[in-house]
Amino acid sequence: MSEIEDSVMIEIKDLKKHFREVNAVDGVSIKIKKGELFSILGPNGAGKTTLVRMLTTVLTPTSGDAIIKGHSILKGKDEIVKIIGVCPQEITIYEVLRAEENVEFVASMHGISRKEAREKAKKLLEKFGIAGRKDWSKNFSGGMQRRLNLAMALVFDPEILFLDEPTAGLDPQARRLVWDFIQDLKKEDITIILMTHDMVEADSLSDRVAILDQGKVIALGTPTELKEKYGSDNVLEVSFFEQDDLEIAKKNLEQISFATNWKEISRKERNILLISFQGGLKILVQILQQGIINNINEVENMKFRQNSLEDVFLNLTGRRLRD
Repeated sequence: MSEIEDSVMIEIKDLKKHFREVNAVDGVSIKIKKGELFSILGPNGAGKTTLVRMLTTVLTPTSGDAIIKGHSILKGKDEIVKIIGVCPQEITIYEVLRAEENVEFVASMHGISRKEAREKAKKLLEKFGIAGRKDWSKNFSGGMQRRLNLAMALVFDPEILFLDEPTAGLDPQARRLVWDFIQDLKKEDITIILMTHDMVEADSLSDRVAILDQGKVIALGTPTELKEKYGSDNVLEVSFFEQDDLEIAKKNLEQISFATNWKEISRKERNILLISFQGGLKILVQILQQGIINNINEVENMKFRQNSLEDVFLNLTGRRLRD
């Protein structure tokens, strides 16, 4: 048996969910290892939330199954809910309770003593910077409510944690706080399933990533593997004032061996050319010296960046993640 077979915690088997004419999840099969942080990356409407709702036994599949620590989502719901924590995309709190009361209430539902529940609630809320607040949670900001939701999902020490867009709506400081906490959780051998459309989040946190589009897995691997297989080392993004200037640049690129791929994209009525190439800044200078741009005044903007998961998604689908 392979290493992943020996340590599999979740096995998704040809899982499908159809809503009338819409195939929200269309034949997903994935194996997730114990202790792995596994991200499912895709745009809004790709099927991420529907998939997690099936894995957490909220939705019944149209067909297929998933085995979570030996229990089928079709027949073993009672056992599954004992070992999973869920931080949903929609904020779910008891608005007329304070932060500590919310966390303690969830702990009591899992049979945790009142004393231990208080200790756990205090520790978690201190980590998320919302301990000691006396106002009702309905008066919290959206970011604070989302952090409270995460604390509620963690209070009973789940073996598997589902995070559906856990940093949506957070300011950069709160976002980094949540990222740091997720990194700490990885050290505790918790299996984490992260649903996100945030490329940086998936790249920074994930052991492996599945890219989901239109209900199907279109790529699977570590962030590095995906970027090596479906992307290139670097990307030069050039915005032109006129479409004609972009077309001239595309013709010039045909004579340059360094450029491995180029794509024209449309973003807010701008004329943009994405040029992929191997090598670093030295190769970038050579590309520019060979004259893909006849006149610098034709260019509105120019950016150079390393290949990212967004470039992987663009190469696979022909569009950006947020299109």
